[in-house]
Amino acid sequence: MTKRMGALLLTLLLTVSLALTACSSKQEPKEALKTAAANASKLTSYEMSSNFTINELSYKPADESQQDPTMTQFMSMLKDAQFNVTGVYQSEPMQTEMTVSLELKGDMGMTFTIPMVMTAEKLYVKVPSIPFFPIPETVVGKFLELDLKELAEQEGTEWNPDAMDTAKTQKLSNEVMDAVLSEYDQDKFFKNVDVKDAQLPEGVDAKQVVQFSVTNDNVSEAVKVMITKALPKAIDIVAKEEYRDMLQLNQTDIDQAKADLKSVAEDKEEMSRIDRINEVLTINNFNIDFALDKQDFPVYQKIAADLLITPVDTKDEVKLAFTGSNTYTKINEKAAFKINIPTGENVITMQEFEELMNSSYGY
Repeated sequence: MTKRMGALLLTLLLTVSLALTACSSKQEPKEALKTAAANASKLTSYEMSSNFTINELSYKPADESQQDPTMTQFMSMLKDAQFNVTGVYQSEPMQTEMTVSLELKGDMGMTFTIPMVMTAEKLYVKVPSIPFFPIPETVVGKFLELDLKELAEQEGTEWNPDAMDTAKTQKLSNEVMDAVLSEYDQDKFFKNVDVKDAQLPEGVDAKQVVQFSVTNDNVSEAVKVMITKALPKAIDIVAKEEYRDMLQLNQTDIDQAKADLKSVAEDKEEMSRIDRINEVLTINNFNIDFALDKQDFPVYQKIAADLLITPVDTKDEVKLAFTGSNTYTKINEKAAFKINIPTGENVITMQEFEELMNSSYGY
């Protein structure tokens, strides 16, 4: 009896051990990203948070006497600018709500925050109070209702509900990502990053982190692969009838795009310039991290770039550094909307909005 119990316990321990190993095993970097892209189509709901920050933006002419004060002020305003989005999504019935904010620094610093809600056929945008742009107080704070079908008709285009089909959009995204990734050499462009070294935000529980990197050593190859292989394959995917109709592209546009790429790829002088791209571009850093959870869902992405551009003909210097991230939580849980679909007195139609704006200007 004791031996049989011991054998049973050993079998149970081995089974549990194998199951845990299967759940936590890491895939090869490219394969992991393909799996994550495929699993993204299984997302029926989630909460998301995105950020894009310009950490550095400056222009220094070779001849400092030609420094443009207006350009300097503009770049100063954009430096440290932040674009943030938080939101909730569910696929059935389709509903997305987002709060978009833009924060500008410097002497002309200001912040805009715009909540919005989207359903399969309508978009609601909360009218903000914008400095230097007077909007009637009776309008500020109300949600402007935009009927997407009516807007399409007004623009002389046919209403295309497929454009709002998130499942089809995700399928397109998966096919394009798979096609692009397959063209890049894994050993040169991809690697696994230890989770503890990935600087993941609090609350992100990742099993694996994959990093795609472009450096001064492989940037020329990266650009060539994109032009000669990745983009042509992506265009072929977009050219499929189901996607072409969804994106409202015609065959002429697609043929022109393919012809333009082919022209660049066959231009020896252009390819030679790409070989010498290091004369113009210095990459201090360009990494994209993808974090996968235990179910291989893509729960976090981060991009970090630090670039110096020095055109050969002018010797001017342009510095650009930025970071961006997307975080997904509460995946496939019941969506907890905070704004909800506006109704009643909180909603204003486009016609009402235009009438109130015109009357405020005395028209």
